[in-house]
Amino acid sequence: MADPAEPGETIGLLELEHVSKQFGGVHALDDVRFDILPGEVLCLAGENGCGKSTLIKIISGVHQPEPGAVMRFAGQPMGTMTPGAARALGIQVIWQDLALFPEMSVAENIGFERNLGARPRPVNRTAMRGAAQKILDRLGVRLPLDAPLRTLPIAQRQIVAIARALVGEARIVFMDEPTASLSQAETDALLAIVRRLSAERIAVVFVSHRLAEVLDVCSRVTVLRDGKLVGTFPTAGMTQTRLTELMTGKSFDYAVGQRDLAAARPVLTVENLSRRGEYEDISLTIRAGEIVGVTGRLGSGRTEFALSLFGMTQPDRGTIMLDGKRVRFGSNRAAIRAGVAYVSEDRLQLGLVQPQSITDNTVIAVLDRLLGPKPLISGGKRDALVDDWIRDLGVKIGRKEDAVSTLSGGNQQRIVLAKWLATTPRLLVLDSPTVGVDVGARAGIFAIVRRLAEQGLAILLISDEIPEVYFNADRVLHMRDGRIVGEYRPAATAIDAIEEAVHA
Repeated sequence: MADPAEPGETIGLLELEHVSKQFGGVHALDDVRFDILPGEVLCLAGENGCGKSTLIKIISGVHQPEPGAVMRFAGQPMGTMTPGAARALGIQVIWQDLALFPEMSVAENIGFERNLGARPRPVNRTAMRGAAQKILDRLGVRLPLDAPLRTLPIAQRQIVAIARALVGEARIVFMDEPTASLSQAETDALLAIVRRLSAERIAVVFVSHRLAEVLDVCSRVTVLRDGKLVGTFPTAGMTQTRLTELMTGKSFDYAVGQRDLAAARPVLTVENLSRRGEYEDISLTIRAGEIVGVTGRLGSGRTEFALSLFGMTQPDRGTIMLDGKRVRFGSNRAAIRAGVAYVSEDRLQLGLVQPQSITDNTVIAVLDRLLGPKPLISGGKRDALVDDWIRDLGVKIGRKEDAVSTLSGGNQQRIVLAKWLATTPRLLVLDSPTVGVDVGARAGIFAIVRRLAEQGLAILLISDEIPEVYFNADRVLHMRDGRIVGEYRPAATAIDAIEEAVHA
């Protein structure tokens, strides 16, 4: 194990000791120590449920720790922390949902907090626009101040959230999964802003499941596991593999697949498939038991191509063949009947009905198969199907009747897989299946994917994270500007070569 970083002589901007928190009988945090230096970029790492969010909420005054906790800010002991007191100290949190106002303008979102007060008063819009522009100039970006926030892409909304934090004279900014929905180019731009904040002596605490960017931008990483502190380590010399082991307490096999499936039966054959403005002349074959990866920058046409395979959109020309028979899907229902399943990249909006139960979400695509003697759903058939998939996919749940929103991201994704596998598909399309899923859960999901392939299922795996397709696919296709521009076999290609081609 790497040795924890030795504390330097610099006084920590924020220091916490003996921080514990219980919810009912559950220890969310157990005697945790945490510190960050002025201007430092620190990663707070750990699997979902390890206590990261609870720690941030204690620091920002949302939760109170158990008695005995010690908190110092700039060397001075702090008493009870409240959200207002945290903001007054310059502690700002940018949560993953950003907590912005889509109908308000960019300038109004940036200046919102500054214009709050105990008494209503007129808003000086000229001053508000001027302050917003000053902050954006400081970040080195240009945004339309009067545009409604809803008209901006997610990357620019992230910048608005950062600008709002700076209007509040931030000294520490917590960023929760800031790059989860960004392309590589947008991620690079955001990391440049993080470095600019650091240069201005503003500390940044970075929470991300993308370990490569963590090691790139952070100087230290604090690791939590099951509510306890594993340690704080320098990122110099740290590898993704080692960091994964620290976070999970497990070792993972990152060996490249060596399977040759050239003689296997073709399940999907696509020839010259095109849809104007989205993708063009796509030709590929996926065989029984084969995992074909598709990668490329966001906007390369990957998802648009997948949507046509699932009948959500129709191609202008070209052919799709399943098991040697030409098909043309007028709807997603037709695709499902033909044996195509599609796991969307947006699990929250398109993959699951969050308020409904785990049971309802699992069976929603196969209700017609659960009818009893009367035209009513058989409770026995339904429960048996749900029990089988929860067992086979290793889903960790409380009760089947609980809302699916109560599950962790990794377990929610397993329910999405169960929903589609229950349709007994011939082709499974996985579009960015690990977005928002922590590293340990990712390994479990891909173990399931490989097992499904070994059972003969043809799988199309789409991801902009090249290691995901490199270590899990038999072949990797590179898409750019709507076309396939490269094909690689991981067993015969270095990952660096694929990364260089994709990001060129």
